[in-house]
Amino acid sequence: MNFKHIKAILFISAISLSNVIHAQKSAKLTQFVDPIIGSAKHGHVFVGANVPFGAVQLGPNNIMEGWDWCSGYNYVSNTITGFSHTHLSGTGIGDLGDISIMPATGKTILHKGKKGAEDLGYLSTFSHQNEVAKAGYYSVLLDKYQIKAELTATERVGFHQYSFPKNANQPHLVIDLIEGIGWDAPTSVSFKQLDATTIVGNRNSKGWADDQRLFFVIKLSQPITNFSIYEEDQLKSSKDVKGKKLKAVVDFTSINNNKLQVKVAISPVSIENAVFNLGTELPDWNFAATVAKADAKWEQQLAKVKIDASTNTKKIFYTALYHTMIAPSLFNDVNKDYLGTDKKIYRKANFNNLTTFSLWDTYRAANPLYTILHQDKVNDVVNTMLAIYKQQGKLPVWHLMGNETNTMVGYHAVPVVVDAYLKGYRGFDANLAYEAVKQSAMQKTNGIEYIQKLTYIPADKVNESVAKALEYAIDDYCIAMFARALNKPDDYSYFSKRAQLYRQYFDTDVQFMRGKMADGKWRSPFNPVVSKHREDDYTEGNAWQYTWLVPQDVEGLIKLFGGEKPFVNKLDSLFTVPADLGENSSPDISGLIGNYAQGNEPGHHIPYLYAYAGQPWKTADLIRKIDRDFFSAKPDGLCGNEDVGQMSAWYVFSAMGFYPVNPANGTYVFGTPLINAATIQLPNRKKFDIKVVNNSNENKYIQKITINGKPYSKSFITHKTIVNGGTMQIYMGSTASKVWGVTAGNRPISTP
Repeated sequence: MNFKHIKAILFISAISLSNVIHAQKSAKLTQFVDPIIGSAKHGHVFVGANVPFGAVQLGPNNIMEGWDWCSGYNYVSNTITGFSHTHLSGTGIGDLGDISIMPATGKTILHKGKKGAEDLGYLSTFSHQNEVAKAGYYSVLLDKYQIKAELTATERVGFHQYSFPKNANQPHLVIDLIEGIGWDAPTSVSFKQLDATTIVGNRNSKGWADDQRLFFVIKLSQPITNFSIYEEDQLKSSKDVKGKKLKAVVDFTSINNNKLQVKVAISPVSIENAVFNLGTELPDWNFAATVAKADAKWEQQLAKVKIDASTNTKKIFYTALYHTMIAPSLFNDVNKDYLGTDKKIYRKANFNNLTTFSLWDTYRAANPLYTILHQDKVNDVVNTMLAIYKQQGKLPVWHLMGNETNTMVGYHAVPVVVDAYLKGYRGFDANLAYEAVKQSAMQKTNGIEYIQKLTYIPADKVNESVAKALEYAIDDYCIAMFARALNKPDDYSYFSKRAQLYRQYFDTDVQFMRGKMADGKWRSPFNPVVSKHREDDYTEGNAWQYTWLVPQDVEGLIKLFGGEKPFVNKLDSLFTVPADLGENSSPDISGLIGNYAQGNEPGHHIPYLYAYAGQPWKTADLIRKIDRDFFSAKPDGLCGNEDVGQMSAWYVFSAMGFYPVNPANGTYVFGTPLINAATIQLPNRKKFDIKVVNNSNENKYIQKITINGKPYSKSFITHKTIVNGGTMQIYMGSTASKVWGVTAGNRPISTP
């Protein structure tokens, strides 16, 4: 081979290497996000365009067909009634769907229509073959009008682009302020045309959120030919109308270049602030650039965890990570003004006010995940909660758009606040935080008054007594830890005793947590399998599922069973005893393995309990089975409600190989990693690398672990170890380990 040949080979090799490097640099993580995952069956996820934690969730609404349309969209549908600007993701109750806009042609139709009679309404059918859903972008072809709808967003602005057929007949928009999701209904709305391209107004409504207030500005890319406002289908003569049930039709003689763009900015405070939001966030008309910016915002957040895994696992993982960042969402304006829960306007706050706190769900894993990945958001979350405390007299329970819904049981803002403090977050008033969490525990409602006397909640006096008591005990443990950190010994002693009250519900004869009557007798008859939705001693569950809800004191729970062997025997049975829940059970009890329900939050920690009893390989078996059976890259890829990020947070943690069993003690229990490697990007250019050696379907058991090159024998890792940065190597094998993490000193601990 001569010198010229060698030079040519080197030149070609250099080009090939350059191409590989370029491909690696250009490969975006957003390509693995599929917002359609979880949109079928019970996932209830939002499908549409938004940016991380944005106030706007702009997406399509289907004809409502029942519970599985809580987000406004379900994959089995083929109808679209319009594109609205606010949506929930994964909830079990529907609401929002504010400011629905539908492009249309032909004769004006004021009613949206019904399924099976699509031609009688302004709605249109569509095909999933003509639908594209990405992070920050959504498009679909409306069959009825042959209009291509494209959507993207900034934090507070929804951007629509509609491509009409050439020479479209009577092109127009239907703007519907009546249309909402669930039982949402307008209470006071308005339209006003400001000029040839600008419409403003408000939509106040009542639904799950009892008093939702929203202001908007709509900016059009071309002048309006005619603007018609209808109230109860009656045309109003004015272009400035206030009412309760208003729709408007925006007519155009023709569409310039067949493309109409619409920008809609929202505000919880005022029309003026909505206009300011629009001018600040989206002053131009470059739709493609806005899509690119939305994609870049998602890329920046997704890049906080870079994994090495199969393409399928990457799709599931990054879609899950995406789903954890839809909420909590911004509930303020660019100038930091926001609407308080007391309906007062708070100007120029020194934090970002947020909304959509599904705390019965998210305290378990989603909020702990934020303390690692979104350290810049944690103080905003806590400050929002403390502001709510001052405005409504208690911390949020399930807060939505400036309203307390009081949905679900427990006072679970407490573990979120306490976890933040114990992990070193100090961007909030610690004394106010302690006052707030203590107040939660001293309310005189929902059976808390019995807990205050250090006694049990009588099942014949308070509904869902066992579920409430077990959730309260978790929260009270957190208050005790906060009191200890603040050197409040009396409170520490008192709340530590309250955290142990779970023991009073454990019947040693049957080895279940069960309801106890006011006379001290167990509720009878007792069937640990049957569940009656929100009408028995449990909340969306049965005795099999709730008996394990003691993440704050697993060691104590083991003692109640009489030791590790009976504890493990009972835990084994949970996954094998058939579930016969009864006719009136909750649809939330889904994703069943025996009586274990992956599809609902109270059981999410249970697979990890084996590690406390020295049998971590059983956790590995279960995590792999749950991954295989209940998470996929298909539309039905979630086995239960997404619940505002919690279902996905379980997967994100579990895929990396560990999970926060106790939501506020700063430790994460190892399971089995589903990835080959991960890099967690931390502030100040620090990172935590996870390298998994010999991982495969067969090699699912952890054999040994090293951290920064040193052997690590514990079956848990601390939050401090992760956020300090470093490298962890996990060595996998096909044999259930009898050494790693088994000895008593290496097992997880409830109170470090």
